[in-house]
Amino acid sequence: MIQKNFNKLFKNFYFLFFLIFLFWMLVIDSNGFRSRYKLNKKISELSSEIDYYEQEIQKVELEKKAFEEDDKLLEKFAREKYLMKKKTEDIYYIPDR
Repeated sequence: MIQKNFNKLFKNFYFLFFLIFLFWMLVIDSNGFRSRYKLNKKISELSSEIDYYEQEIQKVELEKKAFEEDDKLLEKFAREKYLMKKKTEDIYYIPDR
């Protein structure tokens, strides 16, 4: 009796159409579970990148504030990082081995 009802159900056009439509929407469609999972994963990765770059921006702003307040620190940074010099100086750069 139960098998007879299942056979009847699977022969019904509307039920088959509903199953195919459901399969299409959940698996194949561009808004299916797989694509939603990938998009959520990408969103979480981008959120962590946003947090990282916000922290880096804060560090740079602190360095900028320190450079604006202390001229000697700015001069030290320019000499070490960009090899800047005064007009009367000679710089000899010795690389580390």
